[in-house]
Amino acid sequence: MSAGAVEARLVELGLTLPDVVPPLAAYQPAVRSGAYVYTAGQLPMVNGKLPLTGKVGGEVTPEEAKSLAATCALNALAAVKSVVGDLDRIARVVKVVGFVASAPDFTGQPAVLNGASELLGEVLGEKGVHARSAVGVTVLPLDAPVEVELLVELVEG
Repeated sequence: MSAGAVEARLVELGLTLPDVVPPLAAYQPAVRSGAYVYTAGQLPMVNGKLPLTGKVGGEVTPEEAKSLAATCALNALAAVKSVVGDLDRIARVVKVVGFVASAPDFTGQPAVLNGASELLGEVLGEKGVHARSAVGVTVLPLDAPVEVELLVELVEG
């Protein structure tokens, strides 16, 4: 891929890389350690606000939550860019961890997290293929329905 290829792919998909979501507490949105970037959990913030709140399988449908998970992944890519400067430096997404605020009987967490996984695949191709955990939780910060974090390996150099 040529310089700027990942961001060109975002444009091609009709997506805009957002500004980094400011931390809600005492942490950094992303931290680099050697060849890896670890993002903090990213909420589906759009222009500083959550488009939906509540539990998946309750106030939020699984389809809405899947879309929100894609937004989380986009926010995570913005956090990665904030520490490496260029998304073309991504060698691969190693792992995605997703948390889904779930109604008591909701068991579709993997389908919700497909929103993040599919976005990473569309944007990064083979570099976006990753291991993943999809975890149901009682509540997330700001009553967000979903939260996603990434572990990304960088190209040497």
